[in-house]
Amino acid sequence: MRVGIIVPKLKQSAVARNRLKRRLRELARLNLLDVAKSSDVILLATKEAFRRSFDELRDEVLSAKDIISGAA
Repeated sequence: MRVGIIVPKLKQSAVARNRLKRRLRELARLNLLDVAKSSDVILLATKEAFRRSFDELRDEVLSAKDIISGAA
């Protein structure tokens, strides 16, 4: 599985964008890589994602995982 992470600028600093990318990359590694080996996933961060805690982001990724596994 390939995972693409898109974090737009949204008037955030480079530090904040990179922190969010690292968090999403780790969540994808832990939760999404075992879903379907032959699929591509794109995670698009929204403005609200910058304010969410790691646990809240994990819940979002897990709900996306349920959707992906249902479609696969």
